[in-house]
Amino acid sequence: MRFAIMGSGGVGGYFGARLAAAGEEVTFIARGEHLAAIRRDGLRVSSIQGDVTIAPASATDDPATVGVVDCVLVAVKAWQVHAAAEAIQPMVGPHTVVVPLENGVEAADTLAGVLGKEPVIDGLCGILAWREGPGHIRHAGVDPFVRFGERDNRASERTARLKAAFDRAEGVSAEVPDDIQTGVWSKFLFICAMSGIGSITRAPIGETRALPETRALIERILAEIEAVARARGVALPGDAVSRAMKFIDALPPESTASMQRDIMAGRPSELESQNGAVVRLGRQYGVATPVNAVIHAVLLPQERKARENA
Repeated sequence: MRFAIMGSGGVGGYFGARLAAAGEEVTFIARGEHLAAIRRDGLRVSSIQGDVTIAPASATDDPATVGVVDCVLVAVKAWQVHAAAEAIQPMVGPHTVVVPLENGVEAADTLAGVLGKEPVIDGLCGILAWREGPGHIRHAGVDPFVRFGERDNRASERTARLKAAFDRAEGVSAEVPDDIQTGVWSKFLFICAMSGIGSITRAPIGETRALPETRALIERILAEIEAVARARGVALPGDAVSRAMKFIDALPPESTASMQRDIMAGRPSELESQNGAVVRLGRQYGVATPVNAVIHAVLLPQERKARENA
């Protein structure tokens, strides 16, 4: 298959490299020093699942030069999804499938609003990875997985073909779940709670989950997200919150969320797509979200300043 990776940081760089190593035709969309390093030296992934280097690697900062592809993996920051959707239009043909691998729950809607409903399926991934330097991705935690499916949960040839491509790649597990919305919101539970608590405490997850006061706060964040999901009609399992907490407890103690790292560095973050989305959707569905509202309000002044300076 021909893949384009829109956003070649920790998520896109890792999964794109694994697909390329398995023989798929992959083009990385990147910018600046990262793009220059990939073109010069290839893309290097240092991983607890085994290192891999893709050299030479196909990379560009102009999606219009790539041509139509079979699949676009969208792995930009959640606040960049709309701009990414506009940029990838030249790569989307009648049979192209577009898969968001985002931390929020609204990316597929955003993509469909620009590209139309037909090319867009829903998706999510799990991995603890980041861009360590130009041309270099570091995977430090979580057994990497991708899950994707048609938005109406029907079986389709294109999702089966995509799964087969990921099944050929080492260091990745792929699944087409029975209910993709349940999968997306199950991930959102833990990543939003981890992002929120980490962003306001500036502490790694090992510290916040061990301290009774902050552990209780994590549990309250999770409970609010669960209530919003159920009000929205998402069929979360009865033990969704305890599952999310178990996942958080299993993370390496030094783990931080990408939103937390961006906020600590003074960069624009996914605040509006994570804790902000909980507050916004809570209002829409009549669900109180006081803890997420405080997190959002406390971080909003810094977020606005970071956007102004970006």
